[in-house]
Amino acid sequence: MSIKAAYYCGDKTFRVEEAEAVAPGPGEVQIDVAFCGICGTDLHVFLGHMDARIGNHRVIGHEMSGVISAVGEGVEGLTTGQNIVVRPLDHCGDCPACNAGHQHICHKLKFLGLDTDGAFQQKWTVPAHTIHVLPEGVPLDQAAMVEPLAVACHDVARAKVAEGEDVLVIGGGPIGMLVALVARQAGGRVMISEINENRLAFAEKLGFETVNPKDGDPVAAINAKTGDKGADVVFEVSGSGPGVALMTAAAATRGRICMVAIHATKPEVDLFQFFWRELEMIGARVYEPADYDTALNLLGRGALDVASLITDLRGLDDIQDAFTSLTQNPNSMKTLIRVTEDA
Repeated sequence: MSIKAAYYCGDKTFRVEEAEAVAPGPGEVQIDVAFCGICGTDLHVFLGHMDARIGNHRVIGHEMSGVISAVGEGVEGLTTGQNIVVRPLDHCGDCPACNAGHQHICHKLKFLGLDTDGAFQQKWTVPAHTIHVLPEGVPLDQAAMVEPLAVACHDVARAKVAEGEDVLVIGGGPIGMLVALVARQAGGRVMISEINENRLAFAEKLGFETVNPKDGDPVAAINAKTGDKGADVVFEVSGSGPGVALMTAAAATRGRICMVAIHATKPEVDLFQFFWRELEMIGARVYEPADYDTALNLLGRGALDVASLITDLRGLDDIQDAFTSLTQNPNSMKTLIRVTEDA
């Protein structure tokens, strides 16, 4: 069967081509892709930062939702017609991380949509173990937010945010905003530090306290909001040098710092603060199956307003302009691609 697929071809270029749908083999599921979001990693691909890893003829995309269209031999518990999302990680099953039960950080981890072809195509075939069935009533466009929401759920779980704790999120982009929403659901009193005025206004509209480092000393502002204590939990989501400086300076005694952002270069970290205030640093990478379950539960019971984060919707044929626009618009939050026209 012939389908449309959007291929990244290098040099900031996507080309929509006809391709043959891949039938599901044993242990696989084929999906009619409905929506797929553009994430920060996808933008790194578009800008040519990952060519050595993915080449110049790859279908990317992983923040998706869709409907099962075919099921391969030996697959149990999944049927055609089910609305689903994909947890786009394929582990080896026999490395030290896998043997310790940490398959999501497998030493040989394959990320679907980067190391294999992804979801910017009308039919996508994936391992059945990556499938999560949607709760009843969750719209497919909002379901495309499950993958980044699961990232936020993993971050908040790793940082052990507790009721009544002061939480600082450094960086108010899509992931930072989702971390803030999930941390608030966990009982945290959440502040967001951001320099983009539009994102600050968006955060305030969602009911968050905000800090703009451009307006003065952010540490003084955070201390003023926390009784001169600082933040019990800090999430570094900005990926910037000033963000790393703020994360240690704003942390409370025995505060927990969760590293969420990927830093392109090794940042300079104030280790003295770790000694002086007995801080903890926690790494958080992608998600585990339980994080997807948490994200789906939050969406299923309407606990989070993820629809407000969707600021643009484009068709698959418009994918080139969608990526170009995102690189030029710092105010955008989340762009979805409608992969199948009748989705």
